[in-house]
Amino acid sequence: MSTMNTNASTQTGNPSLIGRSRLSRTLLWVAVIVAVVWVLYPFVWAVITSFKTQREALEPTIIPFVQFQPSLENWSAELGLGARETSLAIGNSIAISVGATVVATILGTLTGYALARFRYGIGNRNIVSWVMSQRFLPPVATLIPFFLVLQRLQMVDTVPGLILVNATFTLPFAILIMRDFFADFPDEIEEAALVDGASPLQIFLRVALPLATPAITAAAIICFAFAWNEYLFASVIAPKDAKPYTFLVASTSTVRGVHFGYLATRMLIAITLPVVLSLFVQRYIVRGLSLGAVKG
Repeated sequence: MSTMNTNASTQTGNPSLIGRSRLSRTLLWVAVIVAVVWVLYPFVWAVITSFKTQREALEPTIIPFVQFQPSLENWSAELGLGARETSLAIGNSIAISVGATVVATILGTLTGYALARFRYGIGNRNIVSWVMSQRFLPPVATLIPFFLVLQRLQMVDTVPGLILVNATFTLPFAILIMRDFFADFPDEIEEAALVDGASPLQIFLRVALPLATPAITAAAIICFAFAWNEYLFASVIAPKDAKPYTFLVASTSTVRGVHFGYLATRMLIAITLPVVLSLFVQRYIVRGLSLGAVKG
């Protein structure tokens, strides 16, 4: 009889435990909804505000065609035929980001392979620690030295000057990602290539590089994103002829106030290229960033 009661209570469940489980699920869903709203609200605000005039942007209206009449005024001003400043800034940003990404990825791949395959007198761990320490260095501390060096080289307010600066600060990411990949790369594959008569250079070019495509892609995307979003050095080193699009986004704040319509439109334009690029190479990014996370 007692056994039957125990089975019945087990099947029906403890009411207090069921109540706690429901409460936990409810709190979890509330937390998820709050987090989603918190993350997506700036983008929703930007999309809505980009279709408002400056006067309507100051009003707390949300629903188009009901609370306000959508307008393409901001988009026409930014992407129209007469938007020479915008096209110049976007062209500068693309040139700076692509140039810095190419330089940082090439140097990072070579350095990462060297740190993973060879041993140096001062210790590879010390070299890796020094590379990591470059990310803890405040960029503002190097602003004046960089400006003086570029001034001596006559590269102030030039795209090549900003490429060198951005490549310097994105290089540690590329080195660390590629070093972790090549450190987990099976030595047996390279040894088999050596037995077949391949030289060390041929092994690197024909064996290691093709297999390192996910890591190279992940490193390149990260370097591109950081170079694309850089503003501090651009505001001091290239505020005129070579100014990137981030400088244009910040210029929406004037003595007359912030033009929220332009700000929202420029923000959406600024995030479009990195997002689209990331979507195309998403599978490579996931594979590249997960390298070394699981040890076999």
